[in-house]
Amino acid sequence: MIKISVSIDVSNLKKAETFYVEALGCKKVRDQGSNMVVLSVENSDIYLQEKEPGTKPLVSSSVVRDYERHWTPVHLDFICDNVDELVSKILKLGGFHEGGDSGDWGSIAYCADPFGNGFCVINE
Repeated sequence: MIKISVSIDVSNLKKAETFYVEALGCKKVRDQGSNMVVLSVENSDIYLQEKEPGTKPLVSSSVVRDYERHWTPVHLDFICDNVDELVSKILKLGGFHEGGDSGDWGSIAYCADPFGNGFCVINE
């Protein structure tokens, strides 16, 4: 069996934990040392890892961690019953709503956490 887990770098672990638990309904599984917490949502684990801004994620690159809004081709999708309700929680807890779309397939909201990590909220 293969299971997928997701790691998300954040600059403030407590704020990130509060955001992902209260806004997106993740469950805290455990603390993993002083700078990591493990959350779970359905059948996936999310590892929030506190990393200082400006530190290098890769030894072989000049790229440094930056928690301004950024884009990556890989992101999370949170499937929910009520997009508007979830977006309201996201905004209340410091996240961002950047538009959306809808059709006969359902609706989607483009969002980001307080650390610039983008994700979508989808109602199917």
